[in-house]
Amino acid sequence: MSEPLRRVAQSLDSFISESNLGEPHLSSHNYKKHLFSRTFFRAIPNIDSDRKLAFVDGGNCEIVGAPNFSVQLNRVYFNIFLGCNRVFSQRSQQRAQFISITFASFREGEIFYDTSIVPLGDTAKELLPADSDLSFDSMDQRLTLGGTRADIGRVATIARRFAEWLFAAQVVENEMEKGDIIVADGTLRTAFKNEAKYASRAYSVAKSKDVIFSGLSKTSSLFTTTGLSLLAAIDELAYESGFKSTWRYYPIADSLSPEHEAAIFVVRLNEQAQYVFRYEIQADQARDMGEEKLDKILSQLVRNSCDLSFPGYPYGLIDAHTNALVTRDEAEPYRIMLLSEISKLGSWQKVARQIRSGNAHSILDSLGG
Repeated sequence: MSEPLRRVAQSLDSFISESNLGEPHLSSHNYKKHLFSRTFFRAIPNIDSDRKLAFVDGGNCEIVGAPNFSVQLNRVYFNIFLGCNRVFSQRSQQRAQFISITFASFREGEIFYDTSIVPLGDTAKELLPADSDLSFDSMDQRLTLGGTRADIGRVATIARRFAEWLFAAQVVENEMEKGDIIVADGTLRTAFKNEAKYASRAYSVAKSKDVIFSGLSKTSSLFTTTGLSLLAAIDELAYESGFKSTWRYYPIADSLSPEHEAAIFVVRLNEQAQYVFRYEIQADQARDMGEEKLDKILSQLVRNSCDLSFPGYPYGLIDAHTNALVTRDEAEPYRIMLLSEISKLGSWQKVARQIRSGNAHSILDSLGG
């Protein structure tokens, strides 16, 4: 076994060693790309500030599903920090929870996925998207993969994504002051039908209060023209250029699309960091700010990115992810109660038939021991 793995290791080593950095490559034509330049690096200074940072994230887990329906448990959460110190507030609901039910229906000669929402606990309805915005053509190219019909389980997660925008708007409105910064988990690109409406609402509230709206991504699928990871290429260029502490790299590409109103940065937020991240600021806000204001924003992110478990990643996002995460163990009681209610209605056999039609992996896994 060691010989095949040795050959695989050699192949990987050869590919990475022989590939030069190339240039940034974004698959869409809606970007004006900038060639790599060492002059785009800037060290992030250490600036004392009373600017608060708010972080928003969401999570979901399927309770029960089949090819034609998906019931999901969803949660959205926010926190606020000043540096590494948590700031508490009673003015906003810190967590919203809801169940989404997505059904397949046939109309207009095609399969559509329609989602309805049931709030849980004291979750306010205004923090949840409208059912009328959650109807999607299953062959919408923004949802399909390889031209095949979109998976209903993936479409079911869109409700949670829209709720994150609404939650962010609430946080800005109730908790933040001029100069504060909100950081959403992920990019600021609106990928789905009707999503731009929710993003625009959040941006409008942020602009009206002069609060910076931004997003930081845990993962990135951007590449260079030689097939390397864009973030890895910029990290290597930083090392070669002598930037070994905290830094930001900008610009990478200018978005020409209304679906992505963002200035794209790559940042290293701790001198011990082993990872660099894609960070975005709402485009109009980024365009209007000078170097000093940008330094203050990034300095606050650096101050929050000192947790020893993951240096260089904002602790606020670690906390938000942990509290928004919906595990299978949490979803299981809902599944049991839901199936019990279905059984009481005398509908178990017809529902079970739909569930069994979709996935036999669990049976095969159990046969494999």
